[in-house]
Amino acid sequence: DGDPDARIMLVGEMPGDREDREGRPFVGPAGRLLAKALDEAEIDRSSAYVTNVVKHFKFTERGKRRIHQAPNRTEVVACRPWLVAELDLLEPEVLVCLGATAAKAIFGPSFRLTRHRGELLPPPELDDIPWTGNDGPRVVATVHPSAVLRTQSDRATMYAEMVDDLRVAASALR
Repeated sequence: DGDPDARIMLVGEMPGDREDREGRPFVGPAGRLLAKALDEAEIDRSSAYVTNVVKHFKFTERGKRRIHQAPNRTEVVACRPWLVAELDLLEPEVLVCLGATAAKAIFGPSFRLTRHRGELLPPPELDDIPWTGNDGPRVVATVHPSAVLRTQSDRATMYAEMVDDLRVAASALR
């Protein structure tokens, strides 16, 4: 969803319940938090492109509620051609990975978000990614907005750190 000429692309994990029902990424509670964080980081959401690694909502039913389940590696790999096609079509200057699933989809399963979050990283060199070396986008990995919403610890600090990570991405656009 978003501007097909976007210079910045944000990639999340998979749709949530609201996203699945509406057919658009980041329209639920995590999306509202992301919109607020993007605004604070001075990234115009309307000029960005937003997508997910996994294109379907995986859930278990509990009564009338659909409870999110994390995608497994097989689902990430199965959906990868769509992500690669989006990257190839958009050719963003900056790619923001929202959460470990998105970062691992871009950098491979050994990537550690806790070690590299908020860093401006060079484009990964992967066989199926449509760039090599420095011809691709700079990449910033941060926590997924839903992780901020779910945290039992200091939500304000975690949110502020996510905004700081997004500022790194914004500075790469300047």
